[in-house]
Amino acid sequence: MARLKQKVKKWMTRSLELPADVVMDLPRITMIGHLHIYIENHRGVKKFTNEELRLNLQQGEVLITGEDFVLKTILPEEILVEGKILDVRYINIS
Repeated sequence: MARLKQKVKKWMTRSLELPADVVMDLPRITMIGHLHIYIENHRGVKKFTNEELRLNLQQGEVLITGEDFVLKTILPEEILVEGKILDVRYINIS
């Protein structure tokens, strides 16, 4: 059933020209240089330190590493972090 649901979402994205992040429940990550990162559609903060941010996603996690992180905004599904961003990595957890 889950595969059928994913296929229908992909078809809707292509056929109706809807944004994939909205239809398929994907995160939207916006970076401004290496100083700001804004992430929408996450499922909660798993870990936050001065050098690491780990967020749960619908499917997997996203890991952001860097230096001098400051949490500027945090909402139920949105987060804005400032600092020196060195790496953004998607981790698929099966």
